Amino acid sequence: MARDNGGEAAGTVILAFVLGAVTGAAVALLMAPATGEETRRRLADRARESADRARDVAGQGRELWNRQRETFANAVERGRDAYQQARGAEAPRTPPGEPL
Repeated sequence: MARDNGGEAAGTVILAFVLGAVTGAAVALLMAPATGEETRRRLADRARESADRARDVAGQGRELWNRQRETFANAVERGRDAYQQARGAEAPRTPPGEPL
């Protein structure tokens, strides 16, 4: 049987793309005809930008996680309520062989 893990696969593809882009940018900066000081400044700037983006993405991930956790907790609570209602609606059962 095939599993549907599209979310996990999509996350892996995005991570690979981001890592490839960062690596490509670093190689391009190192190979560019610039002074060492200028190259270090550019690398530091790019590192700060990448860190900012990573913090933003991590924050978005936390927000998504919290929303999903709330949705799951609400679903569990509704399930418990439905179970209690269904259980309360049933007539009490007597064991077989005992008089009513």
